[in-house]
Amino acid sequence: MSSSKTVRKLQVVSPVPADIDIANSVQPLHISEIANELNLSPNHYDLYGKYKAKVLLSVLDEVEGSKDGYYVVVGGITPTPLGEGKSTTTVGLCQALGAFLDKKVVTCLRQPSQGPTFGIKGGAAGGGYSQVIPMDEFNLHLTGDIHAITAANNLLAAAIDTRIFHESTQSDKALLNRLCPPNKEGKRSFSNIMFRRLKKLGISKTRPEELTPQEVKKFARLDIDPDSLTWRRVMDVNDRFLRKITIGQGPEEKGMVRETGFDISVASEIMAVLALTTSLADMRERLGNMVIGNSKAGDPVTADDLGVGGALTVLMKDAINPTLMQTLEGTPVLVHAGPFANIAHGNSSIVADKIALKLVGPGGFVVTEAGFGADIGTEKFMNIKCRYSGLTPQCAVIVATIRALKMHGGGPEVIAGKPLDHAYLNENVALVEAGCVNLARHISNTKAYGVNVVVAVNMFSTDSEAELSAVRNAALAAGAYDAVICTHHAHGGKGAVDLGIAVQKACENVTQPLRFLYPLDTGIKEKIEAIAGSYGASGVEYSEQADKQIEMYSKQGFSGLPICMAKTQYSFSHEASKKGAPTGFTLPIRDVRASIGAGFIYPLVGTMSTMPGLPTRPCFYDIDLDTATGKVIGLS
Repeated sequence: MSSSKTVRKLQVVSPVPADIDIANSVQPLHISEIANELNLSPNHYDLYGKYKAKVLLSVLDEVEGSKDGYYVVVGGITPTPLGEGKSTTTVGLCQALGAFLDKKVVTCLRQPSQGPTFGIKGGAAGGGYSQVIPMDEFNLHLTGDIHAITAANNLLAAAIDTRIFHESTQSDKALLNRLCPPNKEGKRSFSNIMFRRLKKLGISKTRPEELTPQEVKKFARLDIDPDSLTWRRVMDVNDRFLRKITIGQGPEEKGMVRETGFDISVASEIMAVLALTTSLADMRERLGNMVIGNSKAGDPVTADDLGVGGALTVLMKDAINPTLMQTLEGTPVLVHAGPFANIAHGNSSIVADKIALKLVGPGGFVVTEAGFGADIGTEKFMNIKCRYSGLTPQCAVIVATIRALKMHGGGPEVIAGKPLDHAYLNENVALVEAGCVNLARHISNTKAYGVNVVVAVNMFSTDSEAELSAVRNAALAAGAYDAVICTHHAHGGKGAVDLGIAVQKACENVTQPLRFLYPLDTGIKEKIEAIAGSYGASGVEYSEQADKQIEMYSKQGFSGLPICMAKTQYSFSHEASKKGAPTGFTLPIRDVRASIGAGFIYPLVGTMSTMPGLPTRPCFYDIDLDTATGKVIGLS
């Protein structure tokens, strides 16, 4: 067992109880004890109750110059709709490293959206005996970061429509006079943020009265084209009836009616900014640079053009600090950011990883999870997150299940909420072997980045020895550094000790530098085609709209950004029904959009919903409060 004072020995029972019952059966340590184990003193964090704390970015200044620990990313094979246990494996691996192998370790996870928590999927704190606790706090409000994003996003949305409204009813001079009202002495002046727009326009004058009529028009009139607007309102609830709405129907809005819609909060570009930022100053620039649409002349209009970049940063100033929590076995966790894994990059924050790598130090481990299969999550981790962070991972874990491999081998469809077909519950080695083509492609794709790949087979009670052996053999044949059978769901860290040892060896024996899939200085299409090739596509087909957008973003100077593909997670291809490792298909690009502040272009492969809906029987039917104890029941 570990020498750490915070490590707890789990009392494991079989069969495994419900997640919330396990989470409620363990009394969490006061978070200051977890912080103390990481050598964090009380001035390094702000407490949010007994079991959560915000770790302040100032910690990075104090540890500057100290060496990093090992950096491990957990991805997966192409999943079934049930998920294959990436979060559970990430937590279980860390419990093994910290509680059994005596390593300094920090788990870095995304904050879950409340949409799935009350919808279909349930929470995202891991599962079984590999969880983050308190599980209810993790899955619900946490420390309010998503609420801050919601507020900032909607402030910007309000600013956009209000500006269009005021410009439609006022002359250039009246606009300038209202934007720059006189002080008590009757003198007008620019506010600090206005100098950003003046500089962008090439105007060096410092007083409003010095502007020529032409300059007044350029400065005061953004002339936003309503048809070009890409900024939508958000809320952190699955509400399908907000996908398309009409705004401006009040009599005071003077007929300024337009169609728009809501996305779920985690789809906001502000969430992607939070995840990719490296400092408070960097976040200020990224928020100000977010493009909300174009002027009628075709120029990009930013949050700073609207004068709101500073206010957005103020709303986000606490959200930039990661939240410290703990696993069931008392190892530390940093929870921070939760961007969508398809239209955004699906990884937790750079600042959490940077802080964690310094805190664990040489020989320690930081394990982070990349959303969806490795074709999406790990690819974006490498080509977007690591590019902006400058960090280099040594090992990538690929989580696989016998269930998912059988599906890829031609097994019947797996449907959430319906009982599994008997093919998934009885031994069928041939089906497993046929499905290993999916695993093999994920291994070769991931190895190409220069990291060692360890396959973690998340074991279920129905898996047979012969099936597990077939996966291990296929993984090693495909070039994995190692392949390990894991039982962390049923046994906690003890069930992932072999995985921990394999990951340690993989990190210690990495021999190659990080290699990206594409250079940034090639065109948008070349980058899209490089990613499509990794999926097995033989070509890419662009719609007329996609071509138009690529031309526009290139003209506006954004072609040097990395690419964030918005694609189904259920297949390497654009068709969710194509399992295994399809080849020779043409990948259709329906549209291309950009998150300029976050720093990526995102092509849309097929239709992507940015606002999920609720099923007939949502998870909320099971969620309640035990009013006698105050404990949450029924969270999954």
